[in-house]
Amino acid sequence: MSATVTAVQGDLTKQVIDAIVNAANEWMLGGGGVDGAIHRAAGPELVEACREVPEVRPGVRCPTGEARITPGFALPAKYVIHTVGPRYSMPDHARLLEQAFRSSLEIASAHDDIRGVAFPAISCGVFGYPIEEAAPIAIAAARDPRWDLDEVRFVLFGASDHSVFSRALA
Repeated sequence: MSATVTAVQGDLTKQVIDAIVNAANEWMLGGGGVDGAIHRAAGPELVEACREVPEVRPGVRCPTGEARITPGFALPAKYVIHTVGPRYSMPDHARLLEQAFRSSLEIASAHDDIRGVAFPAISCGVFGYPIEEAAPIAIAAARDPRWDLDEVRFVLFGASDHSVFSRALA
């Protein structure tokens, strides 16, 4: 059974859902944009939980295209799934972006107490990925029937980004 896939305009940190996805960096210790907003809203416990994620190589806890999970702490969401999307300038960026969404959905689907997950537009901020190219990749990954989820929600902060995702969903 496929999850219901929707797009809403709003603040990812205020979503009442089982898990939200963080557009993280490889060291997972906070940053700007969505990452900074999630860390501020979750409280200082989130950075401590991220520090406990083992490094796979010096300074890298979550390589591009992979995902890790932590508690949500002060967020309405029970969990934060951290994924690292590619910079648009990277070779193979489309495959890596799809892998970031799929890795996140795989983690969510593997947790019995996660029925719904909310995503931002991964890589579409400072990483420079054009949202018009990212939206169809994100939606295709979300619509894969293998995920054991009831809902996948894309939460877009701005009206223009929401419009792009809404058109791609149609």
